[in-house]
Amino acid sequence: MSTQTAGLRRESTTTVEVQRAARRRGLRRGLQLSGVQLFCFVVAAGLFALPLVYLLLQSFKTYPSFLKDPTGLPHPWTLSNFGSAWTQGDFALEMLNSLLYAVVPDVVTLILGVFLAFPISRGWFKHSNALYAFFVFSGFLPAGLIPLFVEAQKLGLYDNRVGYLILTSLSGAGFFFFVGYIKTIPRELDEAAAMDGCGYFRFIFRIIIPQMKPALATFAIFGFVASWNNLILPLVMLNDSSLWPVTRGLYGFFGEHTSQWPLIAAATVIVAAPILVVFVVLQRYLVEGVAGGAATGSAGVGNAPPAAVAAEE
Repeated sequence: MSTQTAGLRRESTTTVEVQRAARRRGLRRGLQLSGVQLFCFVVAAGLFALPLVYLLLQSFKTYPSFLKDPTGLPHPWTLSNFGSAWTQGDFALEMLNSLLYAVVPDVVTLILGVFLAFPISRGWFKHSNALYAFFVFSGFLPAGLIPLFVEAQKLGLYDNRVGYLILTSLSGAGFFFFVGYIKTIPRELDEAAAMDGCGYFRFIFRIIIPQMKPALATFAIFGFVASWNNLILPLVMLNDSSLWPVTRGLYGFFGEHTSQWPLIAAATVIVAAPILVVFVVLQRYLVEGVAGGAATGSAGVGNAPPAAVAAEE
């Protein structure tokens, strides 16, 4: 691309860096807690953390030790529960299934969301605001599980891997967020790319998507977690045990080993571990994406937010 486009991209990158620095300063000021705020934080953290700590401790107990002292520390400590849970739950295959069911729909949903949000955020349609409101309203409607089940059977999508991926890859999560985030990207980039002969798809993948890394990472995390933890849809749509994700396998595992609480605790820790890894790796983008896009998400489609106007000027 030409020098003009490169210069605009550098200016846009500088603007984003300034905004990130301002958000970090605001975050540091927000972390200066008063006594009451600190107390509330400790109580809230305890309510969320204590059940997780208890679950983790139980996974290291032997079954006789659990029966003797269900609430105490493990004595002796053992790792055998994890090996037994991994083997008996067939988590190796189910982990691969869950990874496939989480990554493929996540990528497809994010790309479709960007391609849909960009023209609407720019107001290219005659009734962009009405179309935008329709998509936002549809997100509040309850999921039609029974019609979806009937449709899957009629179209041959029931109880097969490809069909399940199709059913889970067409959600609109993140669209509302993307529209607000794209409005912070200067419109001069659109004009410069058009003057240089940059195609639409190349423009989206080479300019818009790199500018949206925090937003994409945010909803990649949300989408991955939602897909990984999904239980109802696999229960309804997948009957073959070789197609089960880890949540469906854990559900059956729980019914088979109801009395073996240390074994169940170890299986739950195994299922939750990938979610913790994803969050730790992408948590920086999660904070940046929420701070950067949520503030502009409620603006009208036809009106650019102040940050975008200042960047364009």
